[in-house]
Amino acid sequence: MAERKVTKKVVKVEVDESAAERAASSDAAGSDDSPRADWKPSAEAKGQATGLRWGAAAFWAGALVGEGLAIYWLLWLEPFKPSVSAPWYQNSETALWLLLGMLVGIGLLAVAGSQLWKKANRLDPARTSEPVRFFVQNQLGAIITMIAFLPLIILIFLNKDMDGKQKGIAGAVGIVVLIVATLLGASFNPPSVEQYANEGQIDEYTAIVQELTGQDSVTWTAGGSVYHLCLEASAVNRESADNAIYEGTVDAAHADGKEGLTLQVEQELGECGLPEPENLDELEAEIRELRDSVEQDNAPAEEPAEEPAG
Repeated sequence: MAERKVTKKVVKVEVDESAAERAASSDAAGSDDSPRADWKPSAEAKGQATGLRWGAAAFWAGALVGEGLAIYWLLWLEPFKPSVSAPWYQNSETALWLLLGMLVGIGLLAVAGSQLWKKANRLDPARTSEPVRFFVQNQLGAIITMIAFLPLIILIFLNKDMDGKQKGIAGAVGIVVLIVATLLGASFNPPSVEQYANEGQIDEYTAIVQELTGQDSVTWTAGGSVYHLCLEASAVNRESADNAIYEGTVDAAHADGKEGLTLQVEQELGECGLPEPENLDELEAEIRELRDSVEQDNAPAEEPAEEPAG
């Protein structure tokens, strides 16, 4: 077969060590020889996650208590209401500075809780197959932050005793702190049980690729969901948004978010100029089993859609 000419840019990718570490953790947690379909955290990781979540809950409780005190102080003690005989803490200028300090303090408590919670989720993640729980568990920091700020900010603007300048200063500070704390509390690329199970299959996929090609090297594209056997594979040479082919080890491909090896092994062996092993059927069955074990759709019809046009 004529050698296919590679016209796209080739990008060499180094392995992300964190992916290898998670794979090793998954190996340690597994107790049988079956594919690691149901990844579970080790007892130590589970214990650490529980402790971190209690710590997060304590910080969040502090933020909510701070919100309650600020609201009580604003509505009940009325520090901004002019009064000749008012004590120092009911002086409007002092009250404004105290309020600003409370807003910043509530934000710091919320962020501290969110960071602990996100660290716990990395040790003991949720499942993407449970979308409601997955969303709530991973975005709880942002949710708690909004609960801790929105009522207080609304009451600042509705307060009848604060003048326009005071409302503008306090409201602006509250909104800025809310936005920053919410962004820091949100998880934009949260881990999942399925992801860790997938990364736990690195050794198996590496063995298959080495048996097929003689080396630990695969290729993939930014828009594809799987990786391929060589630079000449037709799947990676289709037009893509960045017009690039990524090349690296199986570990690096999984670290880049790829699900596993393509199911079009026989076709790609021909495209890559590689001989078909005698146990090709067994290897293809093993690939399907690995893909199925992390709840990935392994229908061959899916493969052409993995590299979207444009």
